[in-house]
Amino acid sequence: MHAEPTPLLDEAAMGRRWKTVGVVTFVVTRYLFGAFFAYGCYHKIARQWLSSPVLRQHFLQRLSEIDPDCFSAAYLRHFAIPWYRPIAWVLVLGQLLVALSTLLGVSTRPGGALALFLLLNISAGSFFNPSMPPFILYALLLTAFPSGQWFGLDAPLSRRFPGVRWFR
Repeated sequence: MHAEPTPLLDEAAMGRRWKTVGVVTFVVTRYLFGAFFAYGCYHKIARQWLSSPVLRQHFLQRLSEIDPDCFSAAYLRHFAIPWYRPIAWVLVLGQLLVALSTLLGVSTRPGGALALFLLLNISAGSFFNPSMPPFILYALLLTAFPSGQWFGLDAPLSRRFPGVRWFR
């Protein structure tokens, strides 16, 4: 008699394996995302964005390069340039918070929402490049999936403080 070969893994085991691969990939990408935001924060602090008109100069330069009638030009003229100093602080502190959130796995969903806010405002100022859509998509995914529960501080914090939504 000839017996049929048994599969190496049944369907349930294959499903678990693919889920594990997806979670690991997502968490590794979260660390890369966090490292990018940490570098952005470091770069702006090192270039003294908080204590000089560097950001204003970037805004003025970009304004001179784009169509003066487009939305980004209005955004720069009426919002970004007049408010460059508080915007620099929001950007630097926001990047720091996103970096800490994603690297530590704490409040990863709010961190993803903050990253999305920062990325959309950067795009509104016409500082858009081909890397922006993947970053925006990943910020949306961070907001949607509980990656801090998979690997990070969100899991123990949500057990300790079950009523706090920041850790879900």
